[in-house]
Amino acid sequence: MSFYPEKINKYFRHPKYIGKAKKTNAVGTGASFVCGSFVRFYLEIVDKEIKDAKFKSNGCGFTIAAADVLAEKIIGKNLTKLHGLNDLDIEAELEKFPAHRKHCLKICIDALAQAFADFRALQIEEFAGEKTLICTCFGVSEERIEKVIIENEVKTVEEIGEICNAGTGCGSCQVLIQEMLDAQNDVFKL
Repeated sequence: MSFYPEKINKYFRHPKYIGKAKKTNAVGTGASFVCGSFVRFYLEIVDKEIKDAKFKSNGCGFTIAAADVLAEKIIGKNLTKLHGLNDLDIEAELEKFPAHRKHCLKICIDALAQAFADFRALQIEEFAGEKTLICTCFGVSEERIEKVIIENEVKTVEEIGEICNAGTGCGSCQVLIQEMLDAQNDVFKL
């Protein structure tokens, strides 16, 4: 007899990804005010690929199971393939979480998002150029994006992404790229 549903219990009793990645270069924490639990992800990201993912938590079985499945799903994935985690349906793997346990999954997603933000911040710090860095996921500068816009007469953020990858990672720079496109289109109208 188990306190948790069968799939949750399986991951709770035998988590594979608990601990800390050996070569951690991204850390993120999510916490819940509902129950006081936290999840902290430790990622090793090399050439935009997640080589290792581990976590620590003081959470319940739902939290441990969600974090373990999430770690399993992201290892080996390129950051550009995650698209804001929309493709990772953790509940489908574990079974639907009860409404009063949705926060357990949310803190895992929040922790992972914070780890990605930590990685982006590290990328910005390491960028030694004097040019403005727009896309931190791929290290694409403002100057490079302007050159792509002018030389290729692109009209959309997606077209820029196809040419130089800018905007295809986490997506947080897409608004800036759109502003650059709008400004360039205003110049073309003159």
